[in-house]
Amino acid sequence: MAGNDTPRGRYHYAWAIMVMGTLVVFASLGLARFGYSIVLPAMQQGLGMDSTQAGVLATANLLGYLTLAVAGGALASHLGPRMVISVGLAVAGLGMLLTGLAHTFAEAAAWRALTGIGSGASNVPVMGLLVGWFAARRRGLAAGVAAAGSSVALILLGPTVPLILAAGGADGWRTCWFAFGALALSLALLSAVVLRNRPEDLGLPPLGSEPAVAAAPSTGPQALRWGAVYRAPAVWHLGLVYVAFGFSYIIYMTFFVKGLVSDGGYTPRAAGHLFMVMGWCSLLCGVIWGTVSDHIGRKRALVAVYVIQGVAFALFALWPQPAGYTLSAILFGLTAWSIPAIMAAACADTLGGRLAPAALGFITLFFGIGQALGPTVAGAMADATGSFGAAMLLAAGVAALGALAAGLLRQAGR
Repeated sequence: MAGNDTPRGRYHYAWAIMVMGTLVVFASLGLARFGYSIVLPAMQQGLGMDSTQAGVLATANLLGYLTLAVAGGALASHLGPRMVISVGLAVAGLGMLLTGLAHTFAEAAAWRALTGIGSGASNVPVMGLLVGWFAARRRGLAAGVAAAGSSVALILLGPTVPLILAAGGADGWRTCWFAFGALALSLALLSAVVLRNRPEDLGLPPLGSEPAVAAAPSTGPQALRWGAVYRAPAVWHLGLVYVAFGFSYIIYMTFFVKGLVSDGGYTPRAAGHLFMVMGWCSLLCGVIWGTVSDHIGRKRALVAVYVIQGVAFALFALWPQPAGYTLSAILFGLTAWSIPAIMAAACADTLGGRLAPAALGFITLFFGIGQALGPTVAGAMADATGSFGAAMLLAAGVAALGALAAGLLRQAGR
């Protein structure tokens, strides 16, 4: 793999990075965060929690994520993402194992927070690493493929978790967390073996770059301009747009299965089936919308995604019938992970591949604040009103604000 040019038809290591990045997202988000949604009804019953406490558990996880998201991106830019990602994913796996051992609400909250810490240290840097392996015209596509890791988790967990819960009885939810944790630890080890920090480490250009770009020398740590991340108005604006996604989508994802069971009268197996349908619909959403953003620009793509998601959230509340829930799941699935993919590409467009992990970590601070607030607010609203309808309408309104804020962005990227 020596040399700066990759001959036509020759394998480029960027494809291995893309596959491994997808697996990291599968574990750090798909298992560690979205696995909670489908395990929640059984876990809530096992620990005797109300909806407010269930929301607090999700918030604990997301606060842990927020704690390491900003630092993880900066550390990845300074120390190299390979080590940060591998260690972070191992911490997430340990947190999931310990969640399965929890016997009180406080223990569960502590271990969900630990899981979030590991998720933040692995997910944010892996997206920043990935876009650095691809030229600007392919970054949206690359980030979109990696985002499909969450879809794979929904597809696998939808039919599998109800079977585990039924076979395990009262402790079935514990078995789920043990399985999630063991798989995450295995992928942490694999990531340490497969990942590489930069294409220059293997004497390669970013995939899809022109020869002149490939010939440019690699910049050292002294060339990093940290002030460019924190002083750039475009980065702050991206962060403000990202808040709306964090707040709105996490309400929907956290209480999707619980809402189907408690409000819609679904059985756990039927709810898991619709969870799987959402996963299938979302499988290519990151690829599609990442590619769309490569062609029409990040701004227009973000506006379109926010509008579609707002409609999905509103349908869950306003059409509480199987047809309404199904259409809601399909619409959300078609756009589910597209915003993080577009944001990763936008950060690289704005500041370059080397600073992309730090920029993505910085705007994830805003995203994380929205995520941390969403579940607790939604859980309290559900306890106060007796359903999740009002919380879903709140999510729809915040998504509409996200579309408005995205519409005010300066056009970034292609």
